[in-house]
Amino acid sequence: MSETLHSNSSYRFGLFELDSATGDLRKDGKQRPRVLGQPLEVLLHLLSRPGDVVTREELRLMLWPVDTFVDYDHSLNTAVNKLRDALNDSADNPRFIQTIPRRGYRFIASVEIVANGSAALSSTEPQPSATPPGPLAAKAKEPPPLPADAATVEEVPLAAERSYILSDAHDLPDAPRGVVQVLFSLIQVMYLAFYVISLARIQKVDLLLAETVQHPKVAFALLLGTALAGIPVRLYLLSASIFGYRGLSLKFLRLFPFLFPFDELWALCPFLVIDQIGTGLALAITAALLYVPFSQRSLMLMGDRRATRSGRH
Repeated sequence: MSETLHSNSSYRFGLFELDSATGDLRKDGKQRPRVLGQPLEVLLHLLSRPGDVVTREELRLMLWPVDTFVDYDHSLNTAVNKLRDALNDSADNPRFIQTIPRRGYRFIASVEIVANGSAALSSTEPQPSATPPGPLAAKAKEPPPLPADAATVEEVPLAAERSYILSDAHDLPDAPRGVVQVLFSLIQVMYLAFYVISLARIQKVDLLLAETVQHPKVAFALLLGTALAGIPVRLYLLSASIFGYRGLSLKFLRLFPFLFPFDELWALCPFLVIDQIGTGLALAITAALLYVPFSQRSLMLMGDRRATRSGRH
């Protein structure tokens, strides 16, 4: 629908009529409380696509910019609940807004579009199901069963959108924000310690590399460059975690592909003190450090999941 039509149109559905420009709502000709803000935006989006499933992700992107730090699910559920209150609708027995579990919402009533209160421009009926009538049809319309804890579970993305190599937020449990902040901050302190101690012992490190690696100058330049670049990055992540920067999870996930090779390289740092700790312990610590980049990512995803989780409506 064009912007002009959208801004100058009214919608009729059931006994209701909505002015898209002002949010004025009438029921059977009688004025009802106006629909404003996010509830109005959600309703207009649903009215523009009657019969279609509008995903929660689509509504989230429409209502909030990508880098906005907000409890998306709670805010969206609140907007939908306000709409249902305004329309005397029910989630259990919907006449207008139907919840599609784990996906989104669908406007199930027929919609008539009226320009400037005049003749109808178009009338849209939700598309009937291709399933033949009878008990099979009723069964086909039934949403898939929810998990036992469906009242609080986050929506599960479609299989095609899932990553089978790395975990995503839906694979991970919730974690208290304070725990996430402390663990993530400690990891940043650990990397800072690696960088600073290595730079403080730079001459010894240079001699060790000359004795143990095939191209010591390349290894030294790589170690020096990644340490100098890593210090400001880790200080930023540490301060962002301690002070609770908004959008930290998203920012870290964008940085992750660049940080990952550096972190895997620094997983070898126990070999810089192999004379003191021995080969076996150096190997064990390196094996643990190889996992640390993935643990950082998981912590950020768990923190983000905790921030956006809310009850299903």
